[in-house]
Amino acid sequence: MNKSKESFTDFLLDQFSASETVTAKKMFGGVGFFREGLMFGMIDGGGQLLFKVDESNLQDYKDHGSNPFKSPSKKGSMPYWTVPAKVIEDRDQLNAWADKAFAVALKKQKK
Repeated sequence: MNKSKESFTDFLLDQFSASETVTAKKMFGGVGFFREGLMFGMIDGGGQLLFKVDESNLQDYKDHGSNPFKSPSKKGSMPYWTVPAKVIEDRDQLNAWADKAFAVALKKQKK
């Protein structure tokens, strides 16, 4: 992991410290963020933070002009959208969005 991605990961873990325990794990050239063993977010290879999205939280991302994650190796998009910079910088808002993304991960696990 390069130094800037490592610094961004450390910054995000500090931002998440207000929430329940969040861990980070290197994966596929990026970083996955986990709570209770479920991945709810990631930093992609380009250094963008993305959270898991479904119909329950999609409008938040659309309202902020975010985009879906598109993997260069897969057709279509995955259920992750970019988290806007102003959300990342606001600890309370970031944790609220992370909580919603975790709720999506929980729903997906139960299916």
